Amino acid sequence: MLRLGADVVKDVALASRREWLLADGLGGWAASSVLGLNTRGGHGLLVTAATPPYPRLVLLSRVEEAVTCDGVRYELGTNDYGTALHPRGFEHADAFVLDPLPTLTWEVAGRRISRTVARLHHEPAVVLVYQLEGAEPASLEVRPLLAYREPEQRQRENANVRAEVAKVGPDLILQPYTGCPPLALRMAGAAWEADAHWYRGFRYVMDGETAPSEDLFSPGLFRLVLRPGSTAAFTAWAIAIPPSTDPMVRVAGERRRIRGLGDANEGLVPDLRRAADGFLVRAPGAGRAVVSNYPSGMKSAREALISLPGLCFSTGRFDEARALLLSLTAQVEGPRVGPRPSDETKGGDALDTGLWWVVTVDRFREATGDHEFIRSKLQGALLAILEGYRAGTRRGVGVSAEGLLGHEDGANPLGLSANGGETARRGFAVEVQALWYSALIIGADLARAAGQTARAGEWAALAARARESFLRAFWSDRHGYLADVVDGRGADFALRPHQLHAIGLPHALLPRDKAQRVLEVVRRTLLTPVGVRSLAPTDPNYEGAAGEPGLLALPLDRGAAWPCLAALYFDALIRVHGESAKAEAWRWVDGFAPRLGGGTLATVPAAFEGDEPHRPLGEMASARAVAEVLRLVTRLGRRPTGRSARPDPRV
Repeated sequence: MLRLGADVVKDVALASRREWLLADGLGGWAASSVLGLNTRGGHGLLVTAATPPYPRLVLLSRVEEAVTCDGVRYELGTNDYGTALHPRGFEHADAFVLDPLPTLTWEVAGRRISRTVARLHHEPAVVLVYQLEGAEPASLEVRPLLAYREPEQRQRENANVRAEVAKVGPDLILQPYTGCPPLALRMAGAAWEADAHWYRGFRYVMDGETAPSEDLFSPGLFRLVLRPGSTAAFTAWAIAIPPSTDPMVRVAGERRRIRGLGDANEGLVPDLRRAADGFLVRAPGAGRAVVSNYPSGMKSAREALISLPGLCFSTGRFDEARALLLSLTAQVEGPRVGPRPSDETKGGDALDTGLWWVVTVDRFREATGDHEFIRSKLQGALLAILEGYRAGTRRGVGVSAEGLLGHEDGANPLGLSANGGETARRGFAVEVQALWYSALIIGADLARAAGQTARAGEWAALAARARESFLRAFWSDRHGYLADVVDGRGADFALRPHQLHAIGLPHALLPRDKAQRVLEVVRRTLLTPVGVRSLAPTDPNYEGAAGEPGLLALPLDRGAAWPCLAALYFDALIRVHGESAKAEAWRWVDGFAPRLGGGTLATVPAAFEGDEPHRPLGEMASARAVAEVLRLVTRLGRRPTGRSARPDPRV
């Protein structure tokens, strides 16, 4: 259980940077700050997965609550309208608890009113449970505010919205826009009051100063009387609520399910196991998929492959790992794992996705020993992928005379979108060569086991030539580390972390003496308590701190610290220094654990500021970050004591 007291929830600056997330196992979610103040356009109480013909949609953005006690009305919500905070419900906020569902409590007129949010697993539904403690009753108002748009879009007041509400049994059915799914609402014991209004000018501070504001539409509100010790449930469900649904039973079941994911324990490992579950979702046709980040909700074949060992191998979910590998294998196109036209998956055509596929298959073999599955289901695709790389591709990926893998497209090791940064890295990127070398060795071993000795010999020879050429082209005795990119103009020795792949992947490119020098430079210059910086602070392009008010505008490839890269660093350190390096890795993990009590609670964001106080950056929850930290902790082999109960107020 994580608890934040009045010192945090009454401080809007602190509370707005603490976020919670609940995933539904379909690709939808609920998310907000601990105050219920939405600070991102991707926040919302009911964000549904893309379900043809409908795209991913923020249906229910938030609700506005108010209570009337002894004839006095108190508004409990808090919204940022740019020039003002209104209402000022934070002044009544008393505590926030994540156990494992988020519960916010207000104290007014000698009464305590709490609200718990539950996003129902494998359902496009959210339930809000209200409870009153005190000697006297209170009248509760719950007003839904609708967005009905994709997470990256913003709704503006318009004349197309429909305010009509249809009553079907105990439920109200809203359909504010043609071509969008209806929304069913239920609140037993409450009276519905039609009272349509637009609420204009919501500002989402984490999206940045220049991000557009939003208008939300409300068709009316529920009213009911809460008695001391009683509860009331507000349910919102896309399309229709199943008639036999008991919201309180469903909420209790969801609480048990989430607790069980962490074996009902507290601490870093149980939190990471629970967080990992939120990224594994159903896919069409009873398949499985991985959501790369929240609250964008996007899926990437490349990110799925990198995340799969931590999400599935470290949690013992090997059947899901098999399903995911088969799903990705079915999308093989030449040397890439790419999306089929009907998929919403992005990033599948990254130049190194096929290489990550090979590495992930090898990690699956190591974790399970399931050689038969690989032989019968994956071997043919693996051999075809490597042959495709060797033959070259239509987008300029091919093997040079020296055995290195060149590419006309820019390598994008951090998986950033254009607006998230990522310097164009064309020619020969260091991590691409590391992946290429490991994939060749893995392929040679598999070909040899399959009796294809000639092919195995060719790939082993190509790997040896690539390694020799790599050392000549990338190593600098003067710098003591590897070039980030080599192209026709020479070598770029901007100090970046991608060279860790040359040590930390299954087959290392660097000899031990050179690897030691690289690791010392990385430890001294790039390693932070929250991850590995994407660029050295000494570089003139370094940006280690984000400005106010938003934290999403900082280019994440110019010094942001990435927790996922810490796992790669310690993989490399353990390879070079052996078991003794695990003590240093545990010191880092124990220092990192309290971060799950600040920022996005009980999960890991994509990145942090490279400079203190290392505030979270980018997406609020990252599959790769959660997976890699969990994989590292699992590899280290003991359970840490847990996280700090009190988050660092500077975060």
